[in-house]
Amino acid sequence: MSKSPKNGLTYAEAGVDIDAGNAMVEAIKPLVRSTRRPGADGEIGGFGGLFDLKAAGFKDPILVAANDGVGTKVKIAIETGINDTVGIDLVAMCVNDLVVQGAEPLFFLDYYATGRLDPAVGAAIVAGIAEGCRQAGCALIGGETAEMPGLYEGADYDLAGFAVGAAERGRLLPRGDIAPGDVLVGLASSGVHSNGFSLVRKVVAAAGLDWQAPAPFATGKALGAALLTPTRIYVKSLLATLRKTDAIKALAHITGGGFPENIPRVLPVGLAVRLDLDAIRPPPVFGWLAREGGIAEAEMLRTFNCGIGMVAVIARDAEKDVMATLTEAGEAPVVIGEIVAATGNGPRVATTGRLQLD
Repeated sequence: MSKSPKNGLTYAEAGVDIDAGNAMVEAIKPLVRSTRRPGADGEIGGFGGLFDLKAAGFKDPILVAANDGVGTKVKIAIETGINDTVGIDLVAMCVNDLVVQGAEPLFFLDYYATGRLDPAVGAAIVAGIAEGCRQAGCALIGGETAEMPGLYEGADYDLAGFAVGAAERGRLLPRGDIAPGDVLVGLASSGVHSNGFSLVRKVVAAAGLDWQAPAPFATGKALGAALLTPTRIYVKSLLATLRKTDAIKALAHITGGGFPENIPRVLPVGLAVRLDLDAIRPPPVFGWLAREGGIAEAEMLRTFNCGIGMVAVIARDAEKDVMATLTEAGEAPVVIGEIVAATGNGPRVATTGRLQLD
C-alpha cells in the first residue's frame, strides 16, 4: 500500500510555477499597452479581451478571423536563444491572411505553451508579438501561457496566434471580376518567412553547420540569426493601396504550398496563371538552399516563397497607378505574370523562364 507524502505536494513541485507566470504577466503589460489602437483600450489580466468596432470607425462590418503558427522555425529560436523575432512571424502569418481578404486587422491573441516557463524568454516572445502588432496596426488584447512539463521537454515551446479583422460590407476580396489579361504583381519577401523550415533544418544538418556558423548567404550574420529574419507584414502598405485605388481584385499570401497552391485559392473556376519566373529575383538564401540541398526548381516553388511574399491581381489598365501607389507605400512591386484561361486538366499555375537560383 502506497503512503501519502508526509508533506503535501505543490504545483511547483509538479513542474508548474505560478509565480513565474505572474511575473511574466507583469513584465509584458507595457508591451501590450504599446499596441493600443481605437477600439481597444483594456488591460490584460481579465478573462477575455474587449474590442469596440464602433470606436474603430466601422459602420457595417464583416468580421474576418485567421489563426496560424510559426512551425519549426521556433526550433531555431529555441536552439539559438534568439526569441524576440518569432513573435513578429506569429503576427505576420495571421494578419497577412486577413489583409488578403480586404480586412483591416483589429486585434490579436496569442497562445504560448512550454515545458518550463522562463519569464525572460516569455517576455522576449511577447515583445516580438507586440512589435508585429504595431507593424500591423492591431491591438494585442489577450493571450494564454501554458506551462506543461511532460508534454514539452525543458525549454521547448510552441506558439499559436489568432487575429480578427473587419472590412465594410461589399469590400471583401477576392472580387468576382477577375479576368484573362489581369496582371500579377509581386511584393518582395524578407527571406524564407515562416514556411518550409523542416526542409531548411534538414539542409542545414546535411551541410554540417551549426547556428553560430557564418551564414553562407548573408555577410556578417550567423546562420541562425539570418534564418530567423522575420516574416514581412504587408498590412499597412496594402490597406493604403486598397483605400486609394479600387483596382486590386485579389491578393494571395505566399505561404506553405508556395505559388502552385496559394494563387489558385483566389481564382474563379476556369482561370489560371502564367507565372514569369525570370521576373522574380530570389534573395540569396533560396539559391543557397537549392544548391546545398539539391532541391529542384519545382520543389522550391511549392515549398518556399522564393522572394515573393504577396501577390496582387490587378486590372491591366490600372497597372501603372497601382504600382505607383504601392511604391509610395514603401513596396518595390514587380509584374510577375498574368491571368489566363484555364486549359483542360493543365496546371492552374504554369511557368515560363526559370528561377535565378545559381
